[in-house]
Amino acid sequence: MHADEVATDASLVRRLLAEQFPDWADLPIARVPSAGTDNAIYRLGGDMAVRLPRIEWADGQVERERRWLPRLAPHLPLAIPTQLALGAPGEGYPWRWAVYRWLEGENATHDRIADLGQAAADLARFIAALQRIDATDGPRERRSRGVPLAERDGPTRAAISALNGVLDTSAVTSQWDEALRAPLWRGPDVWVHGDLNEGNLLVQNGRLSAVIDFGTMAVGDPACDLMVAWTLLNAETRELFRAALPFDGATWTRGRGWALSWALIVLPYYKDTNPGLCRIAEYTIAEVLARGVP
Repeated sequence: MHADEVATDASLVRRLLAEQFPDWADLPIARVPSAGTDNAIYRLGGDMAVRLPRIEWADGQVERERRWLPRLAPHLPLAIPTQLALGAPGEGYPWRWAVYRWLEGENATHDRIADLGQAAADLARFIAALQRIDATDGPRERRSRGVPLAERDGPTRAAISALNGVLDTSAVTSQWDEALRAPLWRGPDVWVHGDLNEGNLLVQNGRLSAVIDFGTMAVGDPACDLMVAWTLLNAETRELFRAALPFDGATWTRGRGWALSWALIVLPYYKDTNPGLCRIAEYTIAEVLARGVP
């Protein structure tokens, strides 16, 4: 998916395990199909997964998860990943990588969710619980999720230009300009997951069961996590989601801007390599342009 992506395969995973965690080296290894862009995932045996960054910008994500996920997990109403071991570079592979406990479930596509309204309520509870966790010493990184929306202006406008003739660039520019005019967040920094869409949500028996891939977690403006109102929900369930969370209109407008920016940047970059992610992005843009809630 990236011009400078580092290739991985099951053979590399087995060699890394043999060198660093030999007790697991003889277990079955199978690549997990995924629309994820930052990491390659391999199932290890029946109850573990190996996660290897694909690209330099994802370097450090597994270390961030190792530090922070144990602190977040006890406070959250949905399961999140548990890291079992942190691997070192080796066998020609340049970055830290990790072994996690396998979380059962399937990606949260609409056809797998029994009640989208219930999913909206579950997401609202998860976000509220995440944002109640003390964020005093949480990660604050420049250009990370949770930063002011204006920091995404350049990449977003470049994506709009690249999509000229593909979508209504006048309409999306108008929506983006409106989001940028929304007042900045003046409240305390809070925890955000940073990438809430169906690919990072798991469903079991028709109901949300887990949130995965916290590689973009940060503390800052809560608007970032409201993007799930457009990446997954529809107009009716967006109303339920909004009613369950205590944010003002400006924060919702910024949330819509986050959803739009994310989707616009995805489309030209992954148009030839990641149809699953582009489908989510197209849905998101359509929902934003339909102007449901807010």
